[in-house]
Amino acid sequence: MPGGRTKVYFDGGCRPNPGRMEAAVVVRGEVHLFSDMGQGGSLDAEWLALIEALSIVRAQGLDDAVLLGDALAVVGKAQEVLATGRAEGVHATRFHALAEAGPPVRLRWIRRGQNLAGIALARRHPR
Repeated sequence: MPGGRTKVYFDGGCRPNPGRMEAAVVVRGEVHLFSDMGQGGSLDAEWLALIEALSIVRAQGLDDAVLLGDALAVVGKAQEVLATGRAEGVHATRFHALAEAGPPVRLRWIRRGQNLAGIALARRHPR
């Protein structure tokens, strides 16, 4: 992309925890919402959000994207998968397969208040 790297924000959640999972991905200002992702816990939802984000990156042919998420445990584990090539568990294995299917993946942790996908999910469920 001319002018720099494409930022791709992702966030997952469930209500209650564990409960019905959902996710959001924001790419170039476009919000992608995923509502019916099954039942699970918050970490499962975060993994699924990351997988959806990477799927969108691959579908849009983005060669220079950085995936930005606020779930430190998931971002850290996914970075480990990228660094070592070793994936344990269903979600990490799916992520690894997608990561290997295209250009190198960049992944970074951001604070919750910076996560546009998290903001999109919060707006979906106003208090």
